[in-house]
Amino acid sequence: MSGKPKLHYFNGRGRMETIRWLLATAGVEFEESYLEKKEDLTKLQKDGSLLFQQVPMVEIDGMKLVQTRAICNYIATKYNLYGKDVKERALIDMYVEGIFDLNELLMTYEIQPAEKKAEHFANMMDKAENRYFPAFEKVLKDHGKDFLVGNQLSRADVQLLEVILMVEEWKPDIFAKFPLLQSFKARISNIPTIKKFLQPGSQRKPPSDDDVVDKVMKIFYS
Repeated sequence: MSGKPKLHYFNGRGRMETIRWLLATAGVEFEESYLEKKEDLTKLQKDGSLLFQQVPMVEIDGMKLVQTRAICNYIATKYNLYGKDVKERALIDMYVEGIFDLNELLMTYEIQPAEKKAEHFANMMDKAENRYFPAFEKVLKDHGKDFLVGNQLSRADVQLLEVILMVEEWKPDIFAKFPLLQSFKARISNIPTIKKFLQPGSQRKPPSDDDVVDKVMKIFYS
């Protein structure tokens, strides 16, 4: 068995995408084992690989880790993306929790029933534009540094960039009134490992199309 982390999930973004981002930022090569049908999930559940019967699951350093936040915390700690002291970590956690809240809205849009999609879309864009992005614009202004916390890259920067790019896919002009987020996006996107992850052919996943959504519904909800 190789020493590379192995990611177990479907071939799409979902809750695993942030984990992919953090590993890629750390320059860590990883393998992926995709769930293609419900039986693939059932097999993992029955062989004891999933503590709480759920994916994402990441095999790393001899462990089978589940729960997205726990996996992200481990990767961030191991690869020095979690601040230099307990105060910085508290700020990183606070920012990341806000990002997770927005990301949850973005992620679940694709699986909304047709009659609820318009309402969900309006709600997530309103919260992005009027709650979350103004908050991070203010953080950058008040902190006055290149990064959200301290003066080095942390998982908060990585996860904010991920969500910025996701929102831009739906509303490219949303950042017109957030100049600091615009420059943040350009700056963080240019970090070599992140720049590489943003290139075509990387393990970054595209927005989910109807085929991916259909597969997800059959694996998790049938």
